Amino acid sequence: MDQVNLKRLARELNLAPSTVSRALSDSYEISAETKERVLALAQQLNYQPHPYARSLRKRSSNTIAVMVPEIANNFFTLVINGIEEIAQAKGYHVLIYITHENHAKEAALVRHLLNGRADGVILSLSSQTQELSHLHELREAGIPLIFFDRVSEEIDTVKVTTNDQESGYLATRHLIEKGCKDIIYLASSAHLSTDQLRWQGYKAALEDNGIEVREERTLLLGEENGSHFETLKKAFSGKTRPDGVFASVESLATLSYEVCEALGIHIPGEMKVIGFSNLRTASLLKPSLTTITQPAFEIGKEAATALFQSMGKNKAISKDRRIVLSSTLIERDSTASFPYKKKD
Repeated sequence: MDQVNLKRLARELNLAPSTVSRALSDSYEISAETKERVLALAQQLNYQPHPYARSLRKRSSNTIAVMVPEIANNFFTLVINGIEEIAQAKGYHVLIYITHENHAKEAALVRHLLNGRADGVILSLSSQTQELSHLHELREAGIPLIFFDRVSEEIDTVKVTTNDQESGYLATRHLIEKGCKDIIYLASSAHLSTDQLRWQGYKAALEDNGIEVREERTLLLGEENGSHFETLKKAFSGKTRPDGVFASVESLATLSYEVCEALGIHIPGEMKVIGFSNLRTASLLKPSLTTITQPAFEIGKEAATALFQSMGKNKAISKDRRIVLSSTLIERDSTASFPYKKKD
């Protein structure tokens, strides 16, 4: 028999888990009729909301948890540094968890935190995460949750992001201003909030400049594996190859360099490259990489500040609020304009 949890209640009532969670919390956003339905089924199925975790909420571990999809990306390292600065000032320890872009691992780690190991959680979603029952369970247990960078609109809380859509527009317009007429967008996920917004900016810039938005010029390269090199190599081959690359994440920008090197494509003479990146060595690459650089350290500080405010109110469900910080376009040699003649 299925475990009686939020997910099962939501399924049987044909409601979203977030609606069930709010109904059980007596949220003003939920109608009295819906609350009655939820409570009636919960009573009928003898639903029990994590009593052990709730009891632990009365204590304090003086620890917060930070959950990131990867650590190799310098963006997440800088965010963690920002979080730690605020946490240390508050006398708190920081536990770092890495999901490795895996939904099952993310869910398991979140449920591990239900034992009261942390007083609050700051999280950036994995690229696989679409089903959010584990996060609803976290909220139900009374543990504050703050999103940063990769966020979900299904859960009401503070979301700290950068201006992804505007930055996507600026990056694409920059390539167009440098003479690119055929720009490929390299995406890391089909459903992450960051990729969706950056693609929307890319699309709007093309349309505003009279360039056709072609489906084949959006290339989805998900979890890192050996096939991405060959996929990108195929996209960059032939007479119809693009003349501009907009990479949604750092790893896809550096992969573009590797493929261009293998194919003998000159950057920026034959192909210009720009990407979201906080890579410290971006200026040292050959050629140096033009980047959209996110204010990662400040994002971390804002997320930690929001978490401690929520914990201070002893209120797990923060009012839905988005804090948007602006990224910066740093022009370097990978998008430079100069006469170039391919060597024979």
